[in-house]
Amino acid sequence: MTLQYRVAGKVAIITFNRPPANAYNLAFFEQLLALINQAEDNGDVGCIIINSSSEKFFCAGADIKEFQANSTADNQLMVDKARETLAALDNCSKLVIAEIAGHALGGGLEIALACDLRFVAEGRYRFGLPEIKLGLMPGDGGTQRFTRLVGVAKALEWLASGDSFSVEQAEHMGLVNRVYPAEQLSQATLEYAQSVAKGPLLALKATKQAVYQGAALPLAEGLKVEQQLCDALYDTEDAKEGFLAFVEKREPRFQGK
Repeated sequence: MTLQYRVAGKVAIITFNRPPANAYNLAFFEQLLALINQAEDNGDVGCIIINSSSEKFFCAGADIKEFQANSTADNQLMVDKARETLAALDNCSKLVIAEIAGHALGGGLEIALACDLRFVAEGRYRFGLPEIKLGLMPGDGGTQRFTRLVGVAKALEWLASGDSFSVEQAEHMGLVNRVYPAEQLSQATLEYAQSVAKGPLLALKATKQAVYQGAALPLAEGLKVEQQLCDALYDTEDAKEGFLAFVEKREPRFQGK
């Protein structure tokens, strides 16, 4: 299969498995979108990890040979499906983590940018948005999500050249959240995901919504969004359980209600 899917406790894990470089095509994104929706619809899942079975590549972006051979109309279908898929990541109520231990280039990096967090391995692999070297530009949100993460000047520096950059540079500019030794990455990512997923999922969904909506608003309007979302949580079963567990000095047992 091009992609693999499994659930570990309350964590859904989507694994890219299209050797040699996980280069994508239309079928790849059709399957990825279906798996994202499957995880979103599973009420027991609180977190999604997207990773790769390859030791060298997270995702190399579009399959260039196939892209060149296709008609413009066929390629537009793939691009449209890619944009729909990344929008599904944007709108996902679960926390989505890209677990990266190999090259993330072009559209592959755009997938990672659409995730909420990026946990990566130490190593000599590269990140980059090289589309300008093909006479193009990132078209799956790369110019927008990259800029929002690293700032206008830094984003334009790399977008204009199309050059790739290292793990250390990615960490320095704030593109990645955590860097682990390669042998520890999968376990550390899963442990973090499980800790989040066992929490109150209604509060997690509201927190994501507050962060993303508020970031695009003036402070006063963002505070109103936070207030509305926060106030709606007070009467939930999870909030009652959280307070009761605190008083009883025990671990809470959240139900997502």
